[in-house]
Amino acid sequence: METSTDLLEVLDVLWDSAPDSGERVPVRKADARARLSDRGQDRAARLVDAIPARGDGTLDTQAVDDIFLAVHLELGRLSEFVHVPQAMASSLAPIVERLREETTGTIRVVDVGCGLGFDTRVLAHTRALGPDVEFVGLDFNGLLVDAAARLARAESIPVRFVHGDALDPGNAIEDPARTLMISSGVLHHIGASALPAFFARHAELSVAGFAHFDPAPGFWTRAGAWMLHSTRMREPVSRYDGAMSMRRALPASTLLPLARAGVGEAYELTCEDPSRLVPQPDRIVRPIVGRRR
Repeated sequence: METSTDLLEVLDVLWDSAPDSGERVPVRKADARARLSDRGQDRAARLVDAIPARGDGTLDTQAVDDIFLAVHLELGRLSEFVHVPQAMASSLAPIVERLREETTGTIRVVDVGCGLGFDTRVLAHTRALGPDVEFVGLDFNGLLVDAAARLARAESIPVRFVHGDALDPGNAIEDPARTLMISSGVLHHIGASALPAFFARHAELSVAGFAHFDPAPGFWTRAGAWMLHSTRMREPVSRYDGAMSMRRALPASTLLPLARAGVGEAYELTCEDPSRLVPQPDRIVRPIVGRRR
């Protein structure tokens, strides 16, 4: 039987990269469609049907680029609506204060899987964590990295965006003892089977702490997400993938053991799901936070 973690989002099948170089690889339309239809995701497969293909059967690059940018722009608006940057600042503030007390120098926040870097740009622009904090965005998708950098330049926001793998973010880290890692909506893409290795990398790098935000599964989250995506998003892929994100998200009772399997006792971990009895729209997205002991 297919489980929610086996399901895919449309964006998952539209982009492929060479494992060694990270260079973009053309995607055959038939292959992208089959990955969805084989899982019984017929509605998603029909969304792929609507994307034009080139003569060799691969998806039209410009059409795919337009979809990626449109979806991530809408994700930025959703992040703004549910106040993700503010929640990030609240979660990171105690760790930042402790670092200021125990060490000296600039503190770096690395946003892995940053997309267009909306959250990072807001944090940097507002200086929500103080003037001695710098921000770096990291993403495997070169299209999004380039667009995020252009937005930061246009807004005169001091954020650096680099091309790299969320599972191996070492190229964005200079001083691990003064580095914090964050993400938004990345954990459910990594998947339960790979999450222990993802968190283990934090411990191997000895970063000072992390706060990874992901949807909190449950009835109210799904209902709220459905309403937000239906009313605020115009891109069909956004609406489909947004609902699928809620289905793929993991509860705290699952996230915490997976993180503990990766970091051992090196970090103090916290993750709390919102109440199942009443709606809490400000907690549709909640973090798993780790503070190095």
